[in-house]
Amino acid sequence: MSVLFTIILPVFLVVGFGYGVAWRGWFGTSAVDGLMNFAQNFAVPTLLFASMARLDLDSEFRAQLLIPFYAGSFASYAAGWAGARFLLRRPPMDCVAIGFVCLFSNTLLLGVPITERAYGTAALDGNWAIIALHSPMLYTFGITVMEFTRAKGTGLSIGRVALRALTGVLRTSLVIGIIAGLSMNLLMQAGLVMPQGFWDAVDMIARAALPAALFGLGGVLYRYRPEGDIAAIGMCCACALILHPAVTFGMGRLFDLDVAGMRSATLTAAMAPGVNAYLFANIYGAARRVAASSVLMATALSTLTVWMWLNLLP
Repeated sequence: MSVLFTIILPVFLVVGFGYGVAWRGWFGTSAVDGLMNFAQNFAVPTLLFASMARLDLDSEFRAQLLIPFYAGSFASYAAGWAGARFLLRRPPMDCVAIGFVCLFSNTLLLGVPITERAYGTAALDGNWAIIALHSPMLYTFGITVMEFTRAKGTGLSIGRVALRALTGVLRTSLVIGIIAGLSMNLLMQAGLVMPQGFWDAVDMIARAALPAALFGLGGVLYRYRPEGDIAAIGMCCACALILHPAVTFGMGRLFDLDVAGMRSATLTAAMAPGVNAYLFANIYGAARRVAASSVLMATALSTLTVWMWLNLLP
C-alpha cells in the first residue's frame, strides 16, 4: 500500500489538481491550451533533447529491452483493431483509431515520473531508449495505416500516401526534439563541446516540462467525459493497461532482460494511453469519443494497475 501513496499518488495528485481547477473554472480552457502548448511544443521537446543528447547510445539501444516493449505495443494494437473490426463492427477508420489508442502509451508524462519516483533518476536510461523510438515509430505506423485506409479506392499512389505519413511525423514537435537530441549526442561524441551556460538554460526549461505537462493533462482530461461506447472503451483500457505490459513482461523474461530493463519496459508499457491518442483520432475524425473517454478512464484506472505491476516487478 505504501507504493500507492509514495510513488503513484503524487503524480496523479498533480494531474488531479489540474483537473480540479479546470472543473471549478479557476483555470480556463484558453489557459489549459496555452499551458499544454508550452509543455508539448517547447518544454517536453527540450526535455527529450537533453535526455537524448546525454543518453549512452551503445548500452541502452538493445534488442532485449526494445523488442519486448514494442512487441507488446503492436500486440495491443492488433487486439484493439481486431476487436473493433470483428466484435464491435466499427468502420475501417474507427478501427485504426481505436487500435492506435491501444498502441500509444503515455510513456513520457506518466512513465518517466512514476519510474523515477519508484527507482530513482538513474533508472530512466531504459525509458529514454524506449521513448527515442516511441513517437517516430508509432506515429509513422499509425499515420501510414490510417492514410492507406483512408486512401483505399481513391486511386492515390503508394508513394504519395507514404510521403503524407512521413511529412506528418517529421512535423511533430516531440520527434523534432528527439532527432535534435540524437544529433547533438553524435556531435558530442565527435568532439563538440557546448558551453555550460547552454546546458543550464536547457535544463531550466526541461525541469518545467513534467510538472507543467501533468497539470495541463488534468485540465485537458476534464473535457473528456465518458459517454457511450462502453464496450470499446473497456477494450481499449484492457489492451493498454493489461495486455501491453503482460506481453512486455513475459517477453522480457523470455529474453532474460536485466532488472533495470524489466522495470523500465514493463512500467512504461503499463501506462494509460496519452492525450496524443485522442489528437490522432481527432485529426482524422474517427472514434473521437472512444479515444477521449479511453484516455480519461485508463488514466484513472492506471492508479491501481500500475500499483499491481510495481508489486510484480523485482
